[in-house]
Amino acid sequence: MSQLDRILERAVAGERLGLEDGLALYDSGEIEKIGHAANQVMLRWHPEPITTFVIGRNVNYTNICDVYCRFCAFYRPPGSKEGYVLPDEVIFRKIQETIDVGGTEILMQGGTNPDLPFSYYTNLLREIKKRFQIIMHSFSPAEIWKMKDVSDGLSLEEVIRQLRDAGLDSLPGGGAEILDDRTRRKISRQKGSWTEWIEVMTTAHKLGMNTTGTMVIGFGESMEERVLHMLRIRDAQDECIQNRYPSKGFLAFIPWTFQPDNTNLKAEKLGPDQYLKTLAISRLMLDNIPNFQSSWVTMGPEVGKLSLSYGCNDFGSTMIEENVVSAAGTTHKVTISSTLQLIREAGKIPAQRNTRYETLKVFDDVSEQVDKDFVMQN
Repeated sequence: MSQLDRILERAVAGERLGLEDGLALYDSGEIEKIGHAANQVMLRWHPEPITTFVIGRNVNYTNICDVYCRFCAFYRPPGSKEGYVLPDEVIFRKIQETIDVGGTEILMQGGTNPDLPFSYYTNLLREIKKRFQIIMHSFSPAEIWKMKDVSDGLSLEEVIRQLRDAGLDSLPGGGAEILDDRTRRKISRQKGSWTEWIEVMTTAHKLGMNTTGTMVIGFGESMEERVLHMLRIRDAQDECIQNRYPSKGFLAFIPWTFQPDNTNLKAEKLGPDQYLKTLAISRLMLDNIPNFQSSWVTMGPEVGKLSLSYGCNDFGSTMIEENVVSAAGTTHKVTISSTLQLIREAGKIPAQRNTRYETLKVFDDVSEQVDKDFVMQN
């Protein structure tokens, strides 16, 4: 039995893998074999032949940002004539449009805008919750740290508590990129350390909020940095479980590839094999996170469909709107109906879920479609 086969056998049997195991997986060129093992692990979590998706919208409330990430084509610096903050009424309209097509989730993210006071966020959340029954899965750790900076001395825990009490339901994993400071200093010197990203997430877990984890590959990071990224998220999830925080911690993990077009960071654009390999290795390494989302946003619907046999049990969000990835020149479009079709073509039964991974509707009738459709663009 080869070293690869021994590692995969251990992972499928439920044994925890370590750093050296992860590096050995990256050294292997047998992507399909790794993907098959990842699919077996996924089936241990989700034996039913169902792939879930959520109907949501990405509302980018501001593009003004003072972090100046080299890899971002979306942001504008403070003072730019192209900078904006969406009026509240525009945000409300976008939320109503989402609800009108059966949406349940708003992924509200923007830049780290130094001109917005902390009260802007809490007031906006309260006004949203007065008007709508919608899950606010919003604000990356970098935005949370900016809120702390402008909050007149509040602690990180108090900032997150006040956001929660105002209506924030859960935190997305944006801004993780690579959780290692060598790469972070290279691509975004002012964004904060990897430990600061983890601190936001563990604090949210302590306060009863669920989160998601992400990883972006293709910045020139080493394979060791990729595996360390996975281990650091796994450790944070262990902390949540072992300390019995009033949260399920990271509900999902989503890796994707850096899109270099229109950015100030030149790098080789990674192909589907690198994405699928990292996805499968993530599923094998992150043995305490139940759900893995497909990244059709960056890879396209067909690769998204293929990812459902490489460890994913979830097709992610059929986003009505997305501006950050599309600013980097990557644009993929699906509809709710085509999402159902793609999942079925992968041999799965589609089911709509909410942010908490609670199933809302199973589309087990092949002839069944949604009553309303909307072009989902990325």
